[in-house]
Amino acid sequence: MDKVTFRRRTLFGATALTALAAPMILRPVKARAQENAKPMSEPQTTPAGHANSIKLGDFTITVISDGLRVSDSPNETFGIDQSKEAVAALLEQNFLPADKFANGFSPVVVDTGSAVLLFDTGFGEAGRASGNGQLIKGLAEAGYSPDDITHVVLTHMHGDHIGGLIEGGKPAFPKAAIVAGEVEYAFWTDPARAGTPAEGNQKAVMASVVPLKDKISFIKGGAEVVPGITAMEAFGHSPGHMVFRVSSAGKDLMLTADTANHYVLSLQKPDWQVRFDMDKAQATATRRKVFDMIAAERLPFIGYHMPYPSLGFVEKQGEGYRFIPASYQFYL
Repeated sequence: MDKVTFRRRTLFGATALTALAAPMILRPVKARAQENAKPMSEPQTTPAGHANSIKLGDFTITVISDGLRVSDSPNETFGIDQSKEAVAALLEQNFLPADKFANGFSPVVVDTGSAVLLFDTGFGEAGRASGNGQLIKGLAEAGYSPDDITHVVLTHMHGDHIGGLIEGGKPAFPKAAIVAGEVEYAFWTDPARAGTPAEGNQKAVMASVVPLKDKISFIKGGAEVVPGITAMEAFGHSPGHMVFRVSSAGKDLMLTADTANHYVLSLQKPDWQVRFDMDKAQATATRRKVFDMIAAERLPFIGYHMPYPSLGFVEKQGEGYRFIPASYQFYL
């Protein structure tokens, strides 16, 4: 990591500017994405590989469905410090089954007109046997090819976010610079992970991320990835988990990644523990910090595991937040 240096508010130097210097090439891609925008009325069980595009100021933002996974026993993932009955009751109050839940996976493309940034990469090849790993298909539906991606930004390094970095033993996005959190990378590549519960995911990082190290720029909170996109530390779900504020022409949106992993269980009950949050106390504090800000500023947000197309708002309600899916706001 010591090979990479950067100013706190400026991520890329002269080398990375080469990737940003082709607006005339990228604008037609942006136009195709707008032409392929899907209505928000699609059902939440939209098949993997679909894409939904919206406008945010001068940017085009596209959410890709990498897949949907149905699991049993919600209380073994969410509210693990609560009774099974309490988790079931909350689900039933929200017209959801008490014994199953569906988890979607939603990488995001932000097309600024001069750069095309992909936030997270889904499961990749390893997920296709179970119907996931459909990012490339979704990109094609939106009018993008892997070569169009100028930057891959990793919110964190859990397997469902990094699995699509490698395709057929080669970089899946050959022309892209990679942006990753310095804290996150240091944690997962530390030999101390061996023999711990983190060892399995470390192996995924060693297989998918480390081979691309020479392409990675490491960032901390406050770094500007490209103009209009700023990183924010949101630790807890993983040691270096990050979220990103996207700003264009007076419009703002948050990419919250895995800050909240269920639109009911994690938002209405932000203090309930989640099995996949590595530091549960810190994850709870981060959830409240991020969603207090989103609610106070009435910001739209895209959450990686929110119901597809993963875009909505929150308002403060009781001890937590109410999720409000976006409908036609972005098409008028």
